[in-house]
Amino acid sequence: MGYGPITHFKDIEAWKLARKLRIAVYRVIKKLPAEEKYDLASQLRRAAISCTANIAEGYGRFHFQENIQFCRISRGSMYETQDHLITCLDNEYIAKEEYESTWELSENSIRVLDGYIRYLNKQQRRNLTKTNEKG
Repeated sequence: MGYGPITHFKDIEAWKLARKLRIAVYRVIKKLPAEEKYDLASQLRRAAISCTANIAEGYGRFHFQENIQFCRISRGSMYETQDHLITCLDNEYIAKEEYESTWELSENSIRVLDGYIRYLNKQQRRNLTKTNEKG
C-alpha cells in the first residue's frame, strides 16, 4: 500500500481516516436538536463508532478473511453514516458546507478502506500460494 509498516491498527490509513470521520460526525451530533437525541443521534453515533471499531477488530483477527469481513462491516457503517448525514441535511440540522466536508471525509474513508481490503485480499492470495508451494 505504500503507507509504511502496519504494527498496530492505528497504523492503518483507513482507520486514521475513519477516525477523522468519527470526530466530524460527533461535531454534527452536537448540533442535532433535543428531539433527535435518542433516535438519529444514537444511530449516527453507533455507525461512526463502528467505522473505526470494525477495522480495529478485524486487525486483531488471526485470518485474513476475518479481517476482510470486519473491514466490509466497517464500509457498510460508512455508507450508513452517509445516509444519516443526508437525513441531517434534509432536515436542516447542519449547513450544506458541513455536510459536504463530512461527506468528503466519508468518501475518502471508503476509498482508502477499499484499497486496504484489496491489499488484504492480495496478501491472502500470496499466503495461499506459499502454502500450496510448500505442500
